Amino acid sequence: KDGRGLSMFIYDKRDGGVNVRRIENKLGIHGSPTCELVYKNAKCELCGDRKLGLIKYVMALMNGARLGIAAQSVGLSQAAYNEGLAYAKDRKQFGKAIIEFPAVYDMLAIMKAKLDAGRALLYQTSRYVDIYKALDDIARERKLTPEERQEQKKYAKLADSFTPLAKGMNSEYANQNAYDSIQIHGGSGFMLEYRDARITSIYEGTTQLQTVAAIRYVTNGSYAATLRDYELIPCSEEMQPLLDRVKEMTNKFEACTNAVKESGNQELLDFVARRLYEMAAVCVMSHLLIQDATKAPELFAKSALVYVNYAEAEIEKHFNFIRKFKAEELDGYRK
Repeated sequence: KDGRGLSMFIYDKRDGGVNVRRIENKLGIHGSPTCELVYKNAKCELCGDRKLGLIKYVMALMNGARLGIAAQSVGLSQAAYNEGLAYAKDRKQFGKAIIEFPAVYDMLAIMKAKLDAGRALLYQTSRYVDIYKALDDIARERKLTPEERQEQKKYAKLADSFTPLAKGMNSEYANQNAYDSIQIHGGSGFMLEYRDARITSIYEGTTQLQTVAAIRYVTNGSYAATLRDYELIPCSEEMQPLLDRVKEMTNKFEACTNAVKESGNQELLDFVARRLYEMAAVCVMSHLLIQDATKAPELFAKSALVYVNYAEAEIEKHFNFIRKFKAEELDGYRK
C-alpha cells in the first residue's frame, strides 16, 4: 500500500519505451549529467522478490553509496582545507600573512579538526562494515560458530548505526569547510569550483534522512552503549583531561535522550531528533580523535583539543535547547 511494498525492475534500453525528457541544469557536479526519464509501455523484468525493492535492495545499495559519499566528503573537506591554508599563508595584509590573525587561524584550526574527526569516523565505520561483510562471506562457505554469529550481529548493528553518522556529518562538514575556505579567500574565493560540495548533504539521502535512519539508535541506547565502551579504551595521560570532558558530554546526551523519551511525545522526538543525532555524532568523533591522538600525538593532539572544544560547545547548545524546550512551544514552529 505504500513505498515499503515497492518491487525492483530491470529494464533493457534496447527494447524502447523510454525517452530522455531533458538534461537537468544543476548547481554543481556538471561532470555527471542528470536527466529525467519518461517510461511509456516499457518492458521490464522483476528483479529478485516482490515487495523487497525498496526495503532490501535499494537500502542495501544506498548504505554502500552513503559510505562512498562520506569518503567523497572527506576528500572535499581536505581539498577545501588545503586551499584555505595555502592562501592564508600566502595572502598578506597589514604587513603580515593573514594566517597570523586569530580570526583566520581559528577558522583553519576548526576546519582541520572537523576534517580529522570526520576521517576518523569514516575509517571506524568502514572497519565495522568490513568485519560484518567478511563474516557474511564466511557464512556462505560454512556455518558460523556461536561466537562468530554474535560478532556478525554486533558489527552489522554498528555498521548500520555508524553509516548515517559518517554520511550525514561528513557531508555537513564538507559544506562548512568549503564555505569557510571561500571566506578565507575573500573576494577571490567567490568562484564556481566550491559548488560541488553542496550535493554531498543531499544525494543518497539528505542529512535529514540520515537523522531518521539514526534516531532509533539514539532511543534504543546503542550510541550511548558504544560511547561507554569507548570510555574504557585507555588513552594517554595528555588526553585524559579531554576524555573526562567527553564523558560529561555523553552524560548530557543521555540526559537529553531520556528526557525526550520520558515525555512520550513522538512529535517532540522528531522535532529534536537532529539535535540528538548531532550530540551522538560529536561525542563519537571526540572519542575517535582522542584514540588517534593517543597513538599519534604529533598528528592528532592539536585537532583533538580543538575538536573537543568545538564539540563541547555544540553539546551545550543542544543540551540547553532540549532541556528548556516545552512541547506546547511546537505550535509556534508549525506553519
